[in-house]
Amino acid sequence: MKTILLVEDDLILGESLQELLEDENFDIILVKDGNEALSETYDNKFDLYLFDVDIPFINGFELLKSLRESGDETPCIFLTAKVDIDSLSTGFDMGADDYIKKPFDIDELIVRINTQIKKSFHSHSKTISYGNLIYDIQTQTILKDNKRIQLSPTEQKLFELFIKNIDKSILKEDILYHLHNGEVGSEAALRVQISKLKKLGLNITNQRAVGYRLEKL
Repeated sequence: MKTILLVEDDLILGESLQELLEDENFDIILVKDGNEALSETYDNKFDLYLFDVDIPFINGFELLKSLRESGDETPCIFLTAKVDIDSLSTGFDMGADDYIKKPFDIDELIVRINTQIKKSFHSHSKTISYGNLIYDIQTQTILKDNKRIQLSPTEQKLFELFIKNIDKSILKEDILYHLHNGEVGSEAALRVQISKLKKLGLNITNQRAVGYRLEKL
């Protein structure tokens, strides 16, 4: 299930969106201001941000700017009535990936959400193939020789991290941070999880003194 941080100070709209998106099998964390949003990003890893612009304490533009400056590349869609060229320019300068104008059609929003999530996997298709493995981005289903593979939640996160970064070295510290939302993780447990993914068919190599790399086939 993909997790989305929704920042909306109109609680009626926010709760309605939360319910509609949860019906589409998204996990939604709803907060009403920029401070709460920052706190959530410290504690959790998200697949997508949905930010209103005019929110209390830290507006959506400054919130995203702060996250981008910290190295957070999570896709972000602004939900806003501000569609003048200056606002659009500011939003994209801050690192926005898309805009949708209020009021909007929920089906259009879902299309835009799925598009951004696919882009985060560097794919324009809803599936990614790796050897005899097929990964469905939207349903988070893994098939091996057309048979579904079940992984633990942590193994699933690790699998997705590697699939997003094929042929790129990933620091061991970054992997542990990603898997444990900033908490200290066990290197021994990581080695066991990587061993399981190797048996699944991922050609993961150990980059000595650096981290790990999923080799391109």
